[in-house]
Amino acid sequence: MREITYLEALRESMSQIMRENEDVFMLGEDIGVYGGAFGVSRGMIEEFGPERIRNTPISESAIAGAAVGAALTGMRPILELQFSDFITIAMDQIVNQAAKIRYMYGGKGKVPMVVRTPAGSGTGAAAQHSQSLEAWMTHIPGLKVIQPSTAYDAKGLLRAAIEDDNPVIFYEHKLLYRTKGHVPEEPYTLPIGKADVKRAGTDVTVVATSIMVHKALEAAELLEKEGIQIEVIDPRTLVPLDIETIVESVKKTSRLVVVHEAVKRSGFGAEIVSQVMESDAFDYLDAPIQRLGGLDVPIPYNPIMEKKAVPQIDDIVSAVKRTLK
Repeated sequence: MREITYLEALRESMSQIMRENEDVFMLGEDIGVYGGAFGVSRGMIEEFGPERIRNTPISESAIAGAAVGAALTGMRPILELQFSDFITIAMDQIVNQAAKIRYMYGGKGKVPMVVRTPAGSGTGAAAQHSQSLEAWMTHIPGLKVIQPSTAYDAKGLLRAAIEDDNPVIFYEHKLLYRTKGHVPEEPYTLPIGKADVKRAGTDVTVVATSIMVHKALEAAELLEKEGIQIEVIDPRTLVPLDIETIVESVKKTSRLVVVHEAVKRSGFGAEIVSQVMESDAFDYLDAPIQRLGGLDVPIPYNPIMEKKAVPQIDDIVSAVKRTLK
């Protein structure tokens, strides 16, 4: 199977479904000739034209509102926000309109729209362009939230999101765009709400999201040299959450570490921990659960401080060892 980048997988997924379905279109800032802030849509305007790759004014609220309206009339818009931080400007349209309309209309109105947005630190973009705000979106009934960590998952889950009749928030970590993976050329979907066991193990379950999946896998390589086998689970979708796969893993290993880049306080890791504690996996736990997340600070501009503000491989290794003690 060929290898392509995460970025190329996203572009291919959108291009393939746009060739099949004329109701699918993109809108966002600089997504046309420029190809988007990170180049995901580069070259698409040449194939699909400015009517379907629509550059917009710099107004996230207006972009999101236009997407909601288009979705209500039967279109399937893909809205790109240049940085996940800018979702704050579109909160009314996403939280009070997109997320609520299907419920308020008794199911007669659908809002099949996807909000794609780059998230996370590691690029020196500082405090206003580096946040991980997925926990905000998971708190809103009516929204689905997806966070793929690999090129294969990104292609299949993006198509599934576009085909879904509900609004979907689709987070893409900026450091993942250039990572490569094996991806089929033909179109495919992956189920929304199904976790993936990225590495099997017997000693500790590590649930990681987005970029932290890769850090957890690197930690697993280091720990294996010491005879410690960790099982790495990637939820892939936060809403709906496949808690069953996590629970079964915890019942096998009797230990759990949860890691995400977002600030630890009120982060989504707390929700995972709560659901595990409320399940029958509680009786199997042999040690306190370890929860890793970002420090309670805005993301710094300085590259050394930026790394210190979010979990790194050594932090995951230390957390696994703590739970084994």
